[in-house]
Amino acid sequence: MRTLRAMFLRLVGLLGRGRDDFNAELDSHLEMHIDDGLRAGLSKEEARRQALIRLGGAEQARQSYRERRSLPGLERLLRDLRFALRTLGRHPAMTAIAILSIGLGIGANATIFSMVSRFVLRPAPVGDPATLLSLHIGEKDQQCCNSFNPPIYRDLRDQATSFASMAAYYEMIPASLSGGGKEPERAWGQSVTTNFFDMLELGMVMGRGFASSEDRAPVVVLSERLWRRRFHGNVQIVGRVVQLSGHAFTVIGVAPGSFHSVDQILEIDFWVPLGVSAELVANLPPQDARDWHWLAVVGRLRAGVTREQASAELNTLAQRFAAAYPATDKDNSFLFEQAGSLPPRMRSAVLLFLALLGLVVVLLLAIAGMNVANLLFAQVAGRQRELAMHLALGASRARLRGKLLLESVLLGVGGGLLGTALSVWATGALSSFHLPAPMPLNVRIGDDWRTLLYTFALSVIAGVALGLGPALAASRPKMANALKGEDGLSGGRRRLSLRSVLVVAQVAMSVTLLLLTGLFLRSLESAARIDIGFRPQGLAMLSVDPRLNGYTAMQTSQFLAQLRERAAAIPGVDAAVCTDVAMLSGGNRSEGFTVVGRSAKDNNVPTAELYMVTPGYFATMGTPLLAGHDFSGERAGGQKTAVVNKAFADRLFPGESPIGQLVNDGRWTYEIIGVSGNAKSRTLGEATRPILYRSLDQSLTEDPSLMGYTLLVHTRGNPAMLFEPLRREVYRLDPAMAIYNEETMEEHVRSAYFLPHLAAILFGVFGAIGLVLATTGLYGVMSYAVARRTREIGIRMALGARRGAVEQLFLRQGAVLTVVAIGLGWPAAWMVSRLVRSFLYGVEPHDAATFAVVPVLLAAVSLAACWIPARRAARVDPAETLRAE
Repeated sequence: MRTLRAMFLRLVGLLGRGRDDFNAELDSHLEMHIDDGLRAGLSKEEARRQALIRLGGAEQARQSYRERRSLPGLERLLRDLRFALRTLGRHPAMTAIAILSIGLGIGANATIFSMVSRFVLRPAPVGDPATLLSLHIGEKDQQCCNSFNPPIYRDLRDQATSFASMAAYYEMIPASLSGGGKEPERAWGQSVTTNFFDMLELGMVMGRGFASSEDRAPVVVLSERLWRRRFHGNVQIVGRVVQLSGHAFTVIGVAPGSFHSVDQILEIDFWVPLGVSAELVANLPPQDARDWHWLAVVGRLRAGVTREQASAELNTLAQRFAAAYPATDKDNSFLFEQAGSLPPRMRSAVLLFLALLGLVVVLLLAIAGMNVANLLFAQVAGRQRELAMHLALGASRARLRGKLLLESVLLGVGGGLLGTALSVWATGALSSFHLPAPMPLNVRIGDDWRTLLYTFALSVIAGVALGLGPALAASRPKMANALKGEDGLSGGRRRLSLRSVLVVAQVAMSVTLLLLTGLFLRSLESAARIDIGFRPQGLAMLSVDPRLNGYTAMQTSQFLAQLRERAAAIPGVDAAVCTDVAMLSGGNRSEGFTVVGRSAKDNNVPTAELYMVTPGYFATMGTPLLAGHDFSGERAGGQKTAVVNKAFADRLFPGESPIGQLVNDGRWTYEIIGVSGNAKSRTLGEATRPILYRSLDQSLTEDPSLMGYTLLVHTRGNPAMLFEPLRREVYRLDPAMAIYNEETMEEHVRSAYFLPHLAAILFGVFGAIGLVLATTGLYGVMSYAVARRTREIGIRMALGARRGAVEQLFLRQGAVLTVVAIGLGWPAAWMVSRLVRSFLYGVEPHDAATFAVVPVLLAAVSLAACWIPARRAARVDPAETLRAE
């Protein structure tokens, strides 16, 4: 209680309350002692002196009272803070440049860190995420990872004692959603075991999760995003019936908005019990098959169990299952990772890309920091007389350093605030990028609490680091020189040398940054020239999935045929065809193929991409037929036919014609009737893949597409104008049909440039900022050199030096700094560029043109930055200079 009372009194004293009462009381005591002295026969002056001695001095008493009744350290900090703000306000240009430089560097770092936080650091939005693990099956000779099947999941769930509970789910289920008073739409969901939400410890926005008895019940949990968007946040949604692919499901709950899926990159709209999967998914594998892997599994560690203990038990169980089921489980192992982590197959590429971006923004912050450090050195050099006066009047060097560090920390915090604002804008812009994927992905990023904490810490650290050198230098001036207004920093040439070292480091880092930027810009240019194998101009596309509306294979074929006929009849349409998946959608079915009739040792088994198409597809897409003919009137029950691309023909039939040959994928045999030109299948940067095109009418009966079917329409006009009439034709055929993926082919192809565009934009922006900061720093150093040597220049000019010679003197100094910097930065960029090989399109990491042009460009810009102060030096009037001295 005494401590709290003392603290309260100090806070009251800090606010200034009670001081008047104390002064009145002190004056009263002083008067009483004076009266005592006067009665003792002392003179008035002596009585007052003795009274002050008895009190210990009035001012000393007041100071003692202030220290006991206030927080002197905090008061001193507040005074220093006000002084620092006034000092920075007296130099608005320098303050603005410093805050802008730091803000750009910190903003870039905060933007990249927000990506790291989103994709690497953020745990799954579930209860106690540290104990929730995603499990995978590892197979011999495979990197990682395979899904589970129901029998292995059940065996593991029942026998693994390290886990308190396990849940399984089918990751992606497309459905046609109707209800809510809107047009039907395509939604993506998951089918989950009934303990899914309980095991994740998710609190529902409304309603509840699944009960253990509801494994086969037609009930659904909606995502908050879908609930608000389609049902307008209707609070009466629980108990309402919605239609999923023509089946009635009763809504029993709404999941929290922060939860999209355990796999945080997916955007899931609904969840249904695993037992009703067959109603929504065609050709679902048998529940008792151990050789079909289609389930994802998560497990909650039991309290007190470590991951090492869990791993040891999983290894034991893998050996037990291998012995019990050698035909299917012999080479299996169990792996796990933190739930919500990046998918294993893409983790290494994403981490490498983020590491490269992290390296770039650290370089950028270092360039900005050196720029600000040079500004601070120049500022303290101009304040030497003021700082020397502080020391002469009794201020300690530590106190002086503290004042200067506080100023630099304020600059850092100001830059941090600006950087946060820039990061918020940048993350919003990055979130608008569209990934070329057939299913919805959640790649939105933003500044969360980790980013804000990181930004604040980086701001303070940057402020201290940038101000430490100038503060140490300023606290050790040559007093005599400083008090006379001369440069009091010891070793003037040494100071210039230090500033020059900082500029060399700036420009060297800028060389590295600009060379990486040049590589990615060249990569974007090269990507634009990639032959994608088809003509995107004039094509409109939209997708439907009749299967989700209960259509049989025959009805689906008839629906697509009628849709093509109606689309072709729209004025301005030249052709209308269908396929299962549009090219450059990021992923597709693939199978291994052998040639029928060849011996096993002679059979080359390439993996080929599988596409289903209708007659006229190649002419509509602008993909040339090199041999044979297109599909035309194939019967569903007849010999399956196929058109292969040139890469497929070259792999399986080198030096011979593939026309008429039979190939088999392990399930069906196809007769090759044509050879088409090569085309990019999944991504722009991929090596040319073998492709086998199947007849859609022959394939959809036995192998329906999970992604639905895409209508491609060609026109000589604007393809975007076709969407409204195409939608009308779809709804005339079936008003309940969901339409999705409406876009022109040019828009679709543009989204396939996601990675080269993203890399070019990020590196381009960071490179441009680095170039501006580095050249500004070089300009500042040369201007400072001219200002310090003005008297010398005046004497040289008075003694007959030509203006050209003076100009060359400073240009030579700047050129030396630039050449040294390029000599240091060029080899560093040569080594770092090896890391970006996998992200470049058609450009080698040691591209000769980039490594030759960028240094020349930087040297030209640097010399221009040096020329301005050099020209100013050459125009010095010797008479005016010497008169001023």
